[in-house]
Amino acid sequence: MKTTRVEDRLADFTRDRRVILLSLIAVMIGAISALVADALVWLISVITNLAFYQTFSSVFQSPEHHRLGYLVIIVPVIGGLVIGLMARYGSEKIRGHGIPEALEAILFGRSRMSPKVAVLKPLSSAISIGTGGPFGAEGPIIMTGGAVGSLFAQLFHLSSAERKTLLVAGAAGGMSAIFASPVAAVLLAVELLLFEWRPRSFIPVAIAAAVAGALRVPLMGAGPIFPVTPHAALGGEGLIMAFGVGILAGIASGILTNLVYAFEDLFERLPIHWMWWPAIGGLFVGIGGFFEPRVLGVGYDTIHSLLRGEVIGGALLGLLIGKSLVWSIALGSGTSGGVLAPLLIMGGALGAFEARFIPMGDAGLWAIVSMAAMMGGTMRSPLTAMVFTLELTHDLNLLPGLLVGCIAAHALTVLLLRRSILTEKVARRGFHITREYSVDPLTALRVEEVMDRNAPTVPSSMKVTELSDRIAQRDPHLTRRQGILIVDDEEKLVGIITRGDVLRTLEQGANGDTTVLDAGSRNLIVTYPDEILQEAVVKMLRSDIGRLPVVDRQDPRRPVGYLGRAGVMAARLRQHEEEHVREQGLRSSLSPNMSP
Repeated sequence: MKTTRVEDRLADFTRDRRVILLSLIAVMIGAISALVADALVWLISVITNLAFYQTFSSVFQSPEHHRLGYLVIIVPVIGGLVIGLMARYGSEKIRGHGIPEALEAILFGRSRMSPKVAVLKPLSSAISIGTGGPFGAEGPIIMTGGAVGSLFAQLFHLSSAERKTLLVAGAAGGMSAIFASPVAAVLLAVELLLFEWRPRSFIPVAIAAAVAGALRVPLMGAGPIFPVTPHAALGGEGLIMAFGVGILAGIASGILTNLVYAFEDLFERLPIHWMWWPAIGGLFVGIGGFFEPRVLGVGYDTIHSLLRGEVIGGALLGLLIGKSLVWSIALGSGTSGGVLAPLLIMGGALGAFEARFIPMGDAGLWAIVSMAAMMGGTMRSPLTAMVFTLELTHDLNLLPGLLVGCIAAHALTVLLLRRSILTEKVARRGFHITREYSVDPLTALRVEEVMDRNAPTVPSSMKVTELSDRIAQRDPHLTRRQGILIVDDEEKLVGIITRGDVLRTLEQGANGDTTVLDAGSRNLIVTYPDEILQEAVVKMLRSDIGRLPVVDRQDPRRPVGYLGRAGVMAARLRQHEEEHVREQGLRSSLSPNMSP
């Protein structure tokens, strides 16, 4: 016996040919992001040399080798003063980490950024880092790359969602170029910026990151930027140690997050304009830099020293405490700078110090695991942290250890902290972000799974007054739904009438001959049993209606059901039950039979 196969038009992913256009634009955005990243690195180097060595040179030198003596305290103060002036009279959006500002633009600003931000953000960050600010360049370049992507997108006729894709493409391209980490840049986009997993967004972002990563080679050199001697793969005992390192990194992540916002709260209480706060923060940076020069600047050379096990003993504690304090104070002051590189330094110093108490491996190994865990726990992006560390070091054998450490830190911070260091900033501005990406039940269910199969119907010849009387008498067939389908003598669908239509007709003084077909709507918008529930909901929203007749796809005039708001809520209720209703376990069901 042959069965009729119903054509299935549904695909695993939403198919949108505009991904081709977005991908072509992403190629250009990736290239521009790489150039902007190169310009930012050049500018940081120039300002660093001018501020600490009084020479004009683009060859990077760490501020820790300066010979300014006590004058080093003044340099970050001057930088903070300049940034405060730029923020007040230029754009206040240059203040902060960079990533929270990108999140805010994506989720609440329709992915629009201004040209002013695209210029002032990298300039202010270069001044901040170049004058000794204990920050990384990744946050500013993510913000700047995002601004480039957003501005480029605004040149074309695109939707807000498409602008978001190109904004994130610019951000990922910038990060890829700065750190030679295209894969981690894409993962950061997925875990932190896109808030979706769709080919239309993922493919252009990946293309931009790949293009920027390829252009980095002729512009800034090939990676890895922190090469190390490969370590042996960790066995069972090593993975247990990695778990412990991850837990401690998670605790440190929570302390750092609270420390940053504690200092921000202190600055909020100051009786002076926020324009002066970065200069005050710079004063503490200068004092910290006088006692421990390695806390100054972006600190890439310090990261590399930690990974090679070259920082030992009390110097590790000095670096860890000093960097934590000056970074937290400076970031709390609202100056411009990123969080990623400082997290690597603090995590690396913590891990290298812990290596003294771990009976296996060397300081460099545990510095790698700890810095990845610190990043994964603080930013709540464990996959990004894990792959990012691999791309920085190319130490592939440590992948299982990085996985265990990052997940341990991530789990701890999720359980102990409501928000990450990035989303807390957005929350303080009055917005809420949820970072749990799950399948929407509206996209997983078809209409036939939630529709009312016994749809209320009335004949087209029925008078409105008669229908009103039956509703008033609480006819169970007609009162359980707001909408009632109208059918002809052959039971074919010809219209729909709502209780509102009935009341409006009676209030207008309709005569007794007015039929339900006259009072109802004949211009029907329908759905089909095999249609995805989300598509039906979109029809409701676009037409500003709360119910749809469900008809046979082969015979659109044959009603087979009714979909109202209650059916949509049933889908949500099913998801709620799957999350919260705990069923009886196997042990409980067997226990009566197991009793003696």
